[in-house]
Amino acid sequence: MITTEEAVKNMEQLIVPDSIQKAHLANVVTKITQTDYQQLVNDLLSQAMWIGLKILLALAIFFVGKWITNWIIRVLNRAFERKNVDLSLRNFLRSMIKVVMMILVILAAIQTLGINTTSFLAIFASAGLAVGMALSGTLQNFAGGVILLLLRPYRVGDYITAQGQSGTVKNIGLFSTQLSTPDNRIIYVPNSSISTSIVDNYSQPTTRRIDWNVSITYGDDVDTAREAILAMLNADKRVLHEPAEPMVVVAELSSSAVILKVRAWSANDDYWTLFWDINEKIYKELPAKGIHFPYPKLDVNIKQN
Repeated sequence: MITTEEAVKNMEQLIVPDSIQKAHLANVVTKITQTDYQQLVNDLLSQAMWIGLKILLALAIFFVGKWITNWIIRVLNRAFERKNVDLSLRNFLRSMIKVVMMILVILAAIQTLGINTTSFLAIFASAGLAVGMALSGTLQNFAGGVILLLLRPYRVGDYITAQGQSGTVKNIGLFSTQLSTPDNRIIYVPNSSISTSIVDNYSQPTTRRIDWNVSITYGDDVDTAREAILAMLNADKRVLHEPAEPMVVVAELSSSAVILKVRAWSANDDYWTLFWDINEKIYKELPAKGIHFPYPKLDVNIKQN
């Protein structure tokens, strides 16, 4: 238990006399006045100027590197056009080169600032591993895009059917293939699925065979119908005689009609126009030759008691 006298003595020890306080203050003022402020300011200005120069140099490296990257891409485009490189392969190579070069430019700019890029590379590698495991499906799409560009089962401009979707190939990207449908819808098909699926390419061959099924009534003259159809086909310049001549055969005897199978070859670009035109001619000209088109028939038997 502290007595009153001990408490008073402790308080007296804590109270510093004015003379001692003035002496301490004078000592502090002396130290401050002895400091070389001019040197301190010069050092701060030097450091600020050095840091500013490094920042400006890093920005210069970034923008110059970006300009050089764009220039290289333009040079590659001209080279690709001269060499007639496939358009889908051009897009893929441009994207890859641009990404790689911009990463190198950014690393060079960071290195200029005095930051150790080795740590960044280690961080990027670790992050890349984690992201790769999380985005395994996306990486599969990327690998599928590489396979498509190497094997090239289709090109930009081809009309294909894949994964239950049909359309004209507009772009083969790093991760998906862009299809444009005839009714102007855009469909994105993942490269991982399309690279391992069956792809039906309608544009790759230069010629195609067209098939028609023509139904005529029982009792009509098959030879007359055959001659009339062959005359239509031979009169059309779009019909090719190689690899085979046009043909008309009796394909089926159905319950209510005789089915004629008509086949002819044409250039790929003429497929649909020729198909539609011959359909119309068959409908208009066969009746004039005495050929009839059957209607669905139903026999009804009525029993009276």
